[in-house]
Amino acid sequence: MSTEPVHARRTLILAWLVTGLCAVGGSMLGNAFGRSGLFAGATLGGIVGVAVSVLVAVRLAWLPRAARGGAMIGGLVGFALAAPIAVLNLDTPVTPIASCALVGVGVLFGAGFARRS
Repeated sequence: MSTEPVHARRTLILAWLVTGLCAVGGSMLGNAFGRSGLFAGATLGGIVGVAVSVLVAVRLAWLPRAARGGAMIGGLVGFALAAPIAVLNLDTPVTPIASCALVGVGVLFGAGFARRS
């Protein structure tokens, strides 16, 4: 069990913003290849965003190094839950942005689970 502190709010916001921006960037790049490219780009961008946000949080000591794997898995699960919500609500900008908060929540749950193991 790790005794290092977790900076929950900072980590949640970091994962939320970085993953959202990477998913949007990936969808913009993938859009050049049509609708399926748009979704593939958003998915790949979101996965990269989860990885980058977890690595940055560990580097800034907002998450303990030992929780890195759990945080990554939790973030990917959060992204898997957020992506369909975002896709089904593309007509409004608020819902897709808000759904990315699930990534931050997933990172924190995963980190918490890893810390207890």
